[in-house]
Amino acid sequence: MIQIVFNNAPWNKAAAFYLRTLVFVQEQGISLKSEFDELDIDSTFYLVIYHDKSPVGTIRYQQDDETTLRPDRLCVHKMMRKQGLGRRLILELEQIGKKQHCTLSRVHGEKQAIGFYQKLGYKVVSDEFIEDGIICVLLEKELK
Repeated sequence: MIQIVFNNAPWNKAAAFYLRTLVFVQEQGISLKSEFDELDIDSTFYLVIYHDKSPVGTIRYQQDDETTLRPDRLCVHKMMRKQGLGRRLILELEQIGKKQHCTLSRVHGEKQAIGFYQKLGYKVVSDEFIEDGIICVLLEKELK
């Protein structure tokens, strides 16, 4: 059974941090200090997908300004990839952003994920840059 939770409760935050530690720190080698930054505060909201009560995907909710959503720290458990969970996380977060009057979504996407974001309607709007030691690009999508 799939359950989607969006809040800033400590237990949901712990689930998001668990997944981020598995994917970004252990798999990709990003340092803990870089991964868990000044944006991970008590008021930060996380969208987490649970499968049979276990966290399997997460994304952090951020806004750059009043009308710009900035989804970040998207990750899916290695055993649950290629099942549409990343897509679902982005689309769910976009809906939440729209309710908060966001009209644009801006993502720092890893180079290897450009195709994923393009399938969801995002367009590359920058040259490549390095973020946390990983090649990234800025992608944007108008929210309608």
